[in-house]
Amino acid sequence: MRYEQYCPIAKAAEVLGERWTLLVLRELLAGATRYAELQRGLGRISPSVLSSRLKTLIAHGIIERVAGDSAHGSEYRVTSAGKELAPVLEAIAVWGQHWVRSSMTRDELDVELVMLQVQRNFDDSAFPKNHAVVGFVFSDLHGSQRRWWLLLDDGKTELCVRPPGRSEDVTLTCGVRTLAQLFTGETTVQVARGTRRLEVRGPNRLIRNVHHWLCASPLADRLRASSG
Repeated sequence: MRYEQYCPIAKAAEVLGERWTLLVLRELLAGATRYAELQRGLGRISPSVLSSRLKTLIAHGIIERVAGDSAHGSEYRVTSAGKELAPVLEAIAVWGQHWVRSSMTRDELDVELVMLQVQRNFDDSAFPKNHAVVGFVFSDLHGSQRRWWLLLDDGKTELCVRPPGRSEDVTLTCGVRTLAQLFTGETTVQVARGTRRLEVRGPNRLIRNVHHWLCASPLADRLRASSG
């Protein structure tokens, strides 16, 4: 896509304006480094489109492809040019929340993306156990997507889609929409529990501070302010 204008906005749009590109950057800036991780966070993107967008970003020096360990192959790393786009994406997120706020229709509620965001923002340091399993049950889903698990082990939080073979220390039950709203800051743990949209089961010493370890997006305060 070429605008054939010298304007720096036009030149930037030639690189960033293609479909999926900003979302690929969202995942990379959130910490995804491997192709499979990017696919997981991007849901419906086709492999050919993802590969094309990665090639474009590499060609313009926004990311680089580096050798990973032998088990996982190569990785994608954000360069200095890519890191400078972080506040740009943040500003777009705030603008989007303010002016084109989603009503969270059913087709927009991607449970895998919600769980990835929960995993990335989970504060394991606030959880009272070093080794634990936090289970999630989605009351509005069925089949394999109904149950998810976070495995906490020595400061690492892993997302599992299959039973981990360990008993759950804490179990949270809610709808996908409720968890998404908790992440974006549209509601709080206290409000969701008070209205019975979120049920938390487990020993009191583990669940009394659930609002400390089940964290909202770092942008939640700004998103709440933009929605006011």
